[in-house]
This record gives sequence, structure tokens and C-alpha cells, in this order.
Amino acid sequence: MYRSSVIGDKGQTVWVQSRFLAVSHLTPEFDPLRTHINAPYTNFMIKPVTPAPPISLKVRRLETSDVANYRELRLESLRCHPEAFSSSWEYEADKPGSWWAERLETNTVFGGWVNGSPLVGAAGLRVQNRVKLQHKGVLWGMYVRPEARGKGLAAALVQQVVEHARTLVEEVCLTVVASNAAAIRLYGAAGFKEYGLERRALKVGSEYYDEVLMALPLKPRAEITSRD
Repeated sequence: MYRSSVIGDKGQTVWVQSRFLAVSHLTPEFDPLRTHINAPYTNFMIKPVTPAPPISLKVRRLETSDVANYRELRLESLRCHPEAFSSSWEYEADKPGSWWAERLETNTVFGGWVNGSPLVGAAGLRVQNRVKLQHKGVLWGMYVRPEARGKGLAAALVQQVVEHARTLVEEVCLTVVASNAAAIRLYGAAGFKEYGLERRALKVGSEYYDEVLMALPLKPRAEITSRD
């Protein structure tokens, strides 16, 4: 409650109690009416939103001139995520440049770049040499650096591998560690279906890792002709 005085009709001083603070008793710096009016404007004023810069993705097949950058990326993936690959950093780190060049020549490996960055992603397609397995390709070596994730590069790499595989094989297979839910969603979005689970597929140190088996049919099975 606030107590203030006013002049009565006979000139006497009358004290009035009120729940409202008399504006005339306030300092010039505080104006409740102005504050009340301006507060909603200040609090709910819409600020302009700066649009996100466009993302430019580049995916192409790696060549022997990319060996140094590919080697660096590949060894990083093996070192940081040993549970995600059947190979190991210890096995590949000491390989000579000729070994890496041969890998790029005998396998189809696609690289990825984001907004003119250095090489930040890669994925490969391997076709078996054995006659009975030549109808299948294997997607392998998938890796995108952390700073380039969430920009669509991983999906672009998978799509490029699949499109290339359509000209070579009838089906693309892959394995992915069962704990990597993000990778499983990525492959599922590209059309891959789970068809099995290999328990204790990999052993890293004393830890075992299960692998999900996935496949993407590219061509319908040829009709079986009768030999009668």
C-alpha cells in the first residue's frame, strides 16, 4: 500500500492510501506507464535472422595424385575408430606410398570435400575377383571427419558408391558396428536392409564388437531357367 497526500476542497490536507503508486511522486527516470508500454516491444521485438551460408559438396573418384591426403584421412579413421574397421592403424601405417597408390588403382575410392576444404571424407567400392562373388560389391572404408559431419557429405558419398556400383554389380553389401546407430540410419536411408548380425565380429584389445550385415539389391535376380 502507498500513502500520499492531496488537497481537499476546503484546502485541507487529506491522506489517501492506495494500492497504486502516484506517478507524480516518482522520479523522472522511472515512468511505469512508459515502462509498461515499451516492455512488450523490447522483449518480443523480432531480430533479423542471418541465413546460414550455402554448403557446397564435392565428390569424385580419388586418383594416385591424392595418395598423401587419402593416407592421412584413412590412418586418422583407423586411429580414432578402431572398432569400425576390420583393418588396423598398426597394419597400414608403415605401408609404402606404392601400396597406397595400388589401393586407389585396384579399388574405386571416392573422396569428399565441403566448401573447398581439404579431403574430409572417403568411401570405397570393392568387387570380388572370384567368379562366384563377382555379382556383389562391398562398400568399405566409409569415414567423414567430425568437422564435416551433418552437412550431407556422408549421404553423398554413399550415393556415389551406389550409382557407380550399378554399372558393375547386382548387389552392394556392407558391415557396420552394431553400436553405430547413426551409420545404420545413414545406410538405411540409402536403401540398405539388415539381413543379419555377426556376434563378436571384431576384437579390439579385450573388447568384442558385433557387426550388422546390410545389403542393397541393385538388379532383380535373373529367372532360373529349367534344364528339363
